[in-house]
Amino acid sequence: MRFMMWLIHGAGGDGAPGNGLDADGVATMAQYNQALWRAGVLVALDGLCPPSMGARVFFADGRPELVDGPRGGTMGTPAGYWMIDVASLDEAVAWASRCPAAAGEAIEVQRVQEFADLAADVQQALARDDDGRAGDASRDALRRHPVGAS
Repeated sequence: MRFMMWLIHGAGGDGAPGNGLDADGVATMAQYNQALWRAGVLVALDGLCPPSMGARVFFADGRPELVDGPRGGTMGTPAGYWMIDVASLDEAVAWASRCPAAAGEAIEVQRVQEFADLAADVQQALARDDDGRAGDASRDALRRHPVGAS
């Protein structure tokens, strides 16, 4: 089972990328990341820039509304993530518990929904949709298309 683990900063985690990191903390976190990799459970990981460097798109009445830059309520924003593949939630929590997070930080663990978790009718609908795009996917492998581009 795959699980997403988010490192959640407490208040004040909205500076420039890399601010607030010290060499010792980074080295300790690198050791943790290396342990995940050596155990064969690490699928992916990345640090995230602060919310002030991103945007949020809200949907009101089915229409998108863009909210740029610094937003209120940034307390508890994700600072990074790990995707791990382990046998159970208990194992994911055990790995999260080993993280060398700083005081005031948290790790949120959430299982990634797999195809097999979906209802049979949803699986069938997705399979029909995939059949129609199979040729496109093989031709366009690894190409990214901006929203609205043709």
